[in-house]
Amino acid sequence: MHKKSLLENKEKIHTTEMGVGRIQKNLGISDEPVGYCISKLEQENSVVRKEGKNYYVDVDGCTITINSSSFTIITAHKK
Repeated sequence: MHKKSLLENKEKIHTTEMGVGRIQKNLGISDEPVGYCISKLEQENSVVRKEGKNYYVDVDGCTITINSSSFTIITAHKK
């Protein structure tokens, strides 16, 4: 249910200028972070849960935190 909601609104998913560097650093990537996170969300094995005001996308040993009302990627962490 939550995964469907995020996928239906994937064009709204974005991050802040500060979020770009934070996500790249935390995940150890140099890719553009929004596209990277959306590609992770789209994977068959991704699991989405909602806690409070945020969605949490768990996939490939990382968790991506997305605000449920603004669709802003707040942060992402490797487990």
